[in-house]
Amino acid sequence: MNRRNFIRLSAAAAGAGVAAGSLGSLGTLTSCGSTAGRKKTRSGRMKLSFKPIMLQMKHVFNISGFSSSERPSVLVEITYDGITGYGEGGLPPYLIGQNHETVQQFLSKIDLEQFSDPFQLDDILTYVDNIAPGFTSPKSAVDIALHDLIGKLLDVPTWQMFGYTAEKAPDTAYTIGIDTEEMIRKKMLETEPYNIIKVKLGAPDIEADKMLINTVRSMTDKPIVADANMGWKNKHLALEMIHWIAERGALMIEQPLPVNVFDDMAWITERSPIPTYGDESCQRLQDVPRLQGIFHGINIKLIKCTGLYEARKMISTAEAVGMKVMLGCTTETSCGISAAAQVTPKVDFADVDGNLLISNDMFDGIKIVDGKIILNNRPGIGAIPL
Repeated sequence: MNRRNFIRLSAAAAGAGVAAGSLGSLGTLTSCGSTAGRKKTRSGRMKLSFKPIMLQMKHVFNISGFSSSERPSVLVEITYDGITGYGEGGLPPYLIGQNHETVQQFLSKIDLEQFSDPFQLDDILTYVDNIAPGFTSPKSAVDIALHDLIGKLLDVPTWQMFGYTAEKAPDTAYTIGIDTEEMIRKKMLETEPYNIIKVKLGAPDIEADKMLINTVRSMTDKPIVADANMGWKNKHLALEMIHWIAERGALMIEQPLPVNVFDDMAWITERSPIPTYGDESCQRLQDVPRLQGIFHGINIKLIKCTGLYEARKMISTAEAVGMKVMLGCTTETSCGISAAAQVTPKVDFADVDGNLLISNDMFDGIKIVDGKIILNNRPGIGAIPL
């Protein structure tokens, strides 16, 4: 069977898997959202508000193709019956066309007052998604705020509402960006509380990638996860580098090649000594089945897939087709990070350190203790404004 037909069959199988898997995975939320599951009958209309914010990086953050000392983000609030849910959508430079100006224009088009019940999650989020194509970051902020609001109305944490076990949340990786040897050594001093180090690779000079790994290795023997951010353009060089980093304790590699180089990426995955994960290649639910056989796993980010509602469907689909799952993030406050952390009990790897890399966090949320993600028992996503 050629790979094109294989992908078609995989997509059909995945579709069946989602249909069956989604019902079970969303059943907890549906039953909690029933009238019988609520503490009291509520009425009213939802009101949405939002504001742009700028996050200051503790260090200049460099990845393949981008460098920044500050990052924009947008905060969303949804108020209903005197209770407010908080959401956030980070705006990294690779989200083309999504910036402070455009996302505010998008959010201004949303009319939640037409819905009398925040528990109509499917209808509300379908309406928001259909307002305009793209704009996945502000859509995720609305999704997060709705989940936070629903959790508060039910007085339960979001992870518990999903039926997850908080203790199954994994360790988070702590990220070291592309930099000089001196700065890498300085950044490594901040990694002491964490058990997994994430290294950004894909520098223009391959020797710079090797220097980064060697510098990290000279200071710690902790496991490494690596992310090339599409920086390796040649499949033979990429495979050579994957073997090289695997010999130095790398557990996995994200996005070695550009987005749509599927045949070359499948060639690498077949020969890779460590799992390969698709990040830029995996944006939304429909991407998951077509990446089977091209990557071993997928990287889900809420800002890419429009939020928790679709992220959980992506997890179910990946499980159905036998793919691994990583939960990633961008530069965000503890609002966005706490939201992402709610689904980490269901993933193989977690990279939810975006709030740890900024100096002006505006929320108190989930904590990292001895490198492990600790989900709190606050209702909703567990984040409160400072």
